[in-house]
Amino acid sequence: MTTPQPTDSPGPVAELGEFLRSRRDRISPDEAGVDSYGRRRVPGLRREELAQLAGVSVTYLTRLEQGQSQNASEAIIEALARALQLDDDERAHLASLAGARSRPRSLPTSPPEVAKPGAEQLLHAMGEVPAVLLGRFNDVLAWNRAGHLLLAGHLAADAPSRPEDRPNQMALLFLDPHTRDLHADWADEAARAVASLRFVAAQWAHDRRLAELVGTLSVRSPEFARLWAGHDVRLCTSGTKRFRHPEVGELELGYEVLHLPEGNGQRILTHTAAPGSASSAALRLLLSAS
Repeated sequence: MTTPQPTDSPGPVAELGEFLRSRRDRISPDEAGVDSYGRRRVPGLRREELAQLAGVSVTYLTRLEQGQSQNASEAIIEALARALQLDDDERAHLASLAGARSRPRSLPTSPPEVAKPGAEQLLHAMGEVPAVLLGRFNDVLAWNRAGHLLLAGHLAADAPSRPEDRPNQMALLFLDPHTRDLHADWADEAARAVASLRFVAAQWAHDRRLAELVGTLSVRSPEFARLWAGHDVRLCTSGTKRFRHPEVGELELGYEVLHLPEGNGQRILTHTAAPGSASSAALRLLLSAS
């Protein structure tokens, strides 16, 4: 299949406008403390209402939403975030979009990521803790034996070592039937994954690899396209996931995302079971039976 090219994908300035419009549509006049009069043609705040709340002109906000302005100050961004009642992740995402310059005509292609040796060593030292080393755009750079057996036992164990066709966590989630069946709460997992990718996208807006990944998933998965268009943003670092593993049945595992200090986007995803739980026994069974 030919990979969709990113030449027509929006740059960060357009992304800023789209994000502002999506958040404006989401908040009601009552939530924003605005008196509402007459019949409304929009589900959320009118543009002039947001402008008044943020203390900017309607003309300026219009230019910002239409991607015609590239110089929003930190004070304006903070005022808009406050008026839209953004949470911490959304505020950080808005600030990243506002700080990004317009996209160059030709998107650079970053070289294939290489797993940090120390991180990969830590991964394998975790033993029975399923762990995966992810790249900035969710490419699987490495996994330990437990992580491979839990998440992708149907793939070759050495798949992450081949940059030309290594697995991508997002692509697996939306395009791979095994991975879809593995997640008992697939819809929640999918929404969480896309919201997290949205957060990352603002920080690496000029990378062709990101544009190609989003383009491919948007074409091949209507569910991804719908979630991506929603502009939800969330930096997910911990929580609980439920799995339906084909070999050991149901598991409920806590997950933690450990970001490497270099700030290059690489992070370790770990999964643990409560001591003495049925899920802990199932994990041991999975490792002993394989």
